[in-house]
Amino acid sequence: MTQYTKWNKKKLISVTTMLVLSASLTLTGCSSGKEVSNIKNTEKVDYNKKGLPIVDKKVTLNFVAPKAVLAPDYGDMTIFKELEKKTNVHIKWKNIPGDGYQEKKNLMLASGDLPDAFYSSGFSDSDIVKYGQNGTIIPLERLIDKYAPNLKKRLEERPELKKIITAPDGHIYSLPRAEEMGLVEFPNEQVINKKWLDKLGLPVPKTLEEYHQALKAFKEKDPNGNGKQDEIPMSFTLNGWCGDIGDLFGAFGMPDNTDHRIVKNGKVIFTAAQPEYKEAIKYYHKWVKEGLIDPESFTQTTPQFFAKGKTSDETLGSYLWWETEEVVGPERAKDYVLMPALTGPKGDKIVGRSNYSEYGRDALVITSANQNPELTMRWVDQLYAPKESAQVNWGPIGEIYKEDSNGMLVNKKLPEGVSMGELRQKVAPGGPFIVLKDDFGKVVDMEPRAKQRLKDLDTYYKPYMAKENYPQVFFNAEDLEKVNQIETEIKTFVNQKRAHWLRDGGIDKEWDEYVAQLNSMGLNELMKIYQKGLDDFNKK
Repeated sequence: MTQYTKWNKKKLISVTTMLVLSASLTLTGCSSGKEVSNIKNTEKVDYNKKGLPIVDKKVTLNFVAPKAVLAPDYGDMTIFKELEKKTNVHIKWKNIPGDGYQEKKNLMLASGDLPDAFYSSGFSDSDIVKYGQNGTIIPLERLIDKYAPNLKKRLEERPELKKIITAPDGHIYSLPRAEEMGLVEFPNEQVINKKWLDKLGLPVPKTLEEYHQALKAFKEKDPNGNGKQDEIPMSFTLNGWCGDIGDLFGAFGMPDNTDHRIVKNGKVIFTAAQPEYKEAIKYYHKWVKEGLIDPESFTQTTPQFFAKGKTSDETLGSYLWWETEEVVGPERAKDYVLMPALTGPKGDKIVGRSNYSEYGRDALVITSANQNPELTMRWVDQLYAPKESAQVNWGPIGEIYKEDSNGMLVNKKLPEGVSMGELRQKVAPGGPFIVLKDDFGKVVDMEPRAKQRLKDLDTYYKPYMAKENYPQVFFNAEDLEKVNQIETEIKTFVNQKRAHWLRDGGIDKEWDEYVAQLNSMGLNELMKIYQKGLDDFNKK
């Protein structure tokens, strides 16, 4: 995944597997991880309702937030130092390692030892509904209306974003984040070694059969020329947001995604119970039997996968991933090209879409312990000014950006030996921000690799993409509980069978029993909930 979406992805799904978080700062007073320190919140203070500074005499608010592995304490970040100068509001940060954040956040909520706000809150929909209804976090719509002109304007520009952050009871308990780049719906590119194709006299595949023949040639004809059969024709990472073979299922008439849930003509479909899914599994199992698919694809970690693209002798023939350079490195990337959407055995050519959204609703929550919610909302609203939002998401002026003659933020040249992904972790906190499509080219210049990826998507995939995907439905408490109970068990079962059938075969013999098991686990009830959620969402 490229640097320009890594942080966003983490926020879109609350805690991502694509960005491993850790930190040197834990909660003060934590010992075994079962205790949290007492937080002393600021008493109610006077504030200026308009203009800056927000307060005449400096005040302190207590925020809790997860932190990326390379990031400093948020108090040392340029963005927050500059904001403190403008507002006179000092934030006392408790940054928690990402891999322990959810546990410690839940301990704080259970104990009632609450900060003024949770920043990049990691609150699930269940958290938002539960703690909103019991008063642990407070409704924000009145505060937005009175004290957040930047955010209010953005929500007026994007009423669908306001719909997404509005809970089933009509309140807004959590603030949004948005990055309208048009990228997160397409997590994978289909990549092949053009250098090897040219050496073997083969075209860039346009059909599954041409792809099949290319992979066979990679296996059998020593395209790297080292006299060894060490070539890996194809590799991927099963069930990952990036790199999953499900992106090739569209060649059988029905695309798949990691939810195994798509929308077609307004109807919610569970892909992993459909005949097209079964045919795709059977087809790709044959590739496994022929030795065309890396057997470690079913178990490998992302670092292990990346290592296969960077062996001393070039050994990786084809793969699925977000970006070529990440897998094989920038120098070797010139040997690889994108394949178009491939035509299947019956002429099908469909590109699926993930259900991830460029909008999120967990950017910040204000707790009932906060004695200064109006002041807090005024502070947060500074982050929703367009130019500030860009810096929150990607990094500040002077470190990531400089301003051109029109005041637009343009990317600075990276220091020698520094990757943008690593630098961004150090300087961009994420959290509450909104960057709209119209901001690019006016407020902020899009990062070059993002521009290239958009061109690639337009050329190779978007003409064939599925027309619909499942939106960010905000279920009520009862439906959320049922979804959480049913879906986790079903997805675990489905993904286990999927790996087994791809690797070992047997889907014909086991299919009917498998479908019956899904129904007994509550699949029909789950789909009814999702269908009702979609219908209600579309009526709003």
